[in-house]
Order: sequence, then structure tokens, then C-alpha cells
Amino acid sequence: MHYHLRHLNHRWNHKKVYRIYTSMGLNLKRKCKKRLPARVMEPLLQPIHPNITWSMDFMHDVLSTGINFRSLNIIDDYNRECLGITIDTTLNSKLVIRQLDQLVGWRGLPQKIRVDNGPEFVAQALASWADDRGVELKFIEKGKPFQNGYMERFNRSFREEVLDAYCFTRIKEAQAMAHAWMWIYNNQRPHQSLNYKPPVTFLEQHQKQSNFPTFIADENCNWEKLVNASTV
Repeated sequence: MHYHLRHLNHRWNHKKVYRIYTSMGLNLKRKCKKRLPARVMEPLLQPIHPNITWSMDFMHDVLSTGINFRSLNIIDDYNRECLGITIDTTLNSKLVIRQLDQLVGWRGLPQKIRVDNGPEFVAQALASWADDRGVELKFIEKGKPFQNGYMERFNRSFREEVLDAYCFTRIKEAQAMAHAWMWIYNNQRPHQSLNYKPPVTFLEQHQKQSNFPTFIADENCNWEKLVNASTV
């Protein structure tokens, strides 16, 4: 700016130009993009047991009233079971942690959680939550959603069969439909990757063979409780 004014034949020195520049509030900091650490690509393998790897991701949609909302989807990579769908207008890292705590209360802790590089997932609050519980956050490479393929396949089904199939006027309507669809998805809908069995049926057969703790749905079919098979 000082040299530009000199070319316009103004002979003010650089100190005066800078003093006026700052008094007008023009000395703003440049916005720099947050640099993410290098992500390592890992093969997308099906775990051999439940609670080894979970995947979670966000989806976006809009109500008929024009209000935007988001959904937080969480699945278990082992049997593609949907563990939870949370819908709200705002979902930050604190709400993500609260949802994870609810799932851990009946499902147990996973060893890993696969996520993308969204601001809610790279937040320090989620990193501290994972470190305190010994959970490893596995970040996919930027711009490569296929590295979270199980989650992307679930999102496509949820998009086609719920978000694009219905017109919602309220958040509660979308949440109720999501819970109803989640129960059908887990308990009735056959999956080709699971030898055409629903996720819950596939998990129950595995539990009988390996004597693994059993997950039983409660009366409302919205959440599930963890029951140790050895104590039944």
C-alpha cells in the first residue's frame, strides 16, 4: 500500500501509512487452512469380531420448511449393523461424544473408529475422548471416501430409502422414521455381503459359535442392552 501511494504521488512515509492502516482496522489476520497430518491408507477389511472397528459419518438434508439438518450415522463394520442414527440441526463434537457414550454403555468399547477429516472428527475433544478410553481413531485420506466403503454403502441406502423417499416437516419426524428404518435394516433386511442374512441374525449366529456376549434389543427397539451370555 505504501508503494502504491507513492506511485500516486503521495509522499507520506511508510510509518504514517501503517498507522492509518491499523487505525482503520485493515490489519486483519490471514485465514490459513488447518493442515492435517498425513493419513495412511489401510485396506478395508471385514473384522472377525464385533466391536473391532466402527465407522461413522455425517449426512445432510433439508426439511420441507427449508431448515437444514444433519444425521450422524454409526455402524459396526463386522456385520454392517447400524448402531445409531442421530438427527438434529446442529451436531458438534460434544454431541458426537455423547452419542458414542450411549452406544458404549450397552455395546462396549470398539478398538477403532473409522472417520473422515470433518471438523467434528478432528476436534481435540473427540481425540481426548478416544485417548482416555484407548480407542484408536482411523482417519481416511482426504478426498477418498471409498476408504470408508462400509459407511458409504450404508449412507447410500439411508439416502435412497429415507431421506429421498420422504418429505419431513420436523426433526422429530425424521428421527422417528430413521429409528424405524434402522430396526428393519438391522433385523429384517438381508444383506448380500452377509450371505443374505440381516445383521442381527448374522451376529447371533456368530455369538452362538464363539460364545461372545449377546446384544439384545429392548422393548422399544430403539436401543439395545448388553447382556453377558455367561451370566444368563
